[in-house]
Amino acid sequence: MNVTERAELIVVGYVVRTTNADEMDPARAKLPAVWQRAGAPGAFAHVPGRVDENLYAVLTDFESDHHGAFTQIVGTGVRTVPRLPEGMVAVRVPAGQAMKIEVRGPMPQALTDTWQQVWKHTESGGAPARAFTTDLEVHHPEGVDLYIAV
Repeated sequence: MNVTERAELIVVGYVVRTTNADEMDPARAKLPAVWQRAGAPGAFAHVPGRVDENLYAVLTDFESDHHGAFTQIVGTGVRTVPRLPEGMVAVRVPAGQAMKIEVRGPMPQALTDTWQQVWKHTESGGAPARAFTTDLEVHHPEGVDLYIAV
C-alpha cells in the first residue's frame, strides 16, 4: 500500500450515517439509495464550480473503527462551497497522509473486496495504522482510487 499526501478537497453531495454491518444486510443498507441518487444522470449538473466529473465518497465522523458508525457523503468535488442545493451538504476533506489503493475491475465487487482487505489490514495491526479521520473514494472511468487516512 502506497502512502501519499492527499490534497484538500471540498465535496458537495448527499449524506447518510450507517455502519458496515447495516450495509451487509439489504434490509438495513442505506448506501445503495444514496449512490443511486448521486449516480443519476445530471445529479450534480446544477452544482457550480465542479472540479471534474468524478464521483467522490467521503467517509468521516467514525464512531470508533470499521465496526462502528460512520458518515458517508457521496457527491462532486467543488472549488468553493456554493449555495447548497436542497438536500445536499458540503464537507471539507483536509489534506493529509493517506494509503492510496487503486481499485480496478468489475464494480462494485472490486471495491467491496478492497474494503475487506483494508479491514483485514486494520484488524491485523498492519502498518501504517488507519487514523479513522477522513477516508476518500474517487470514482472515475478507470475505477476507484481509495485514500485511507493514516
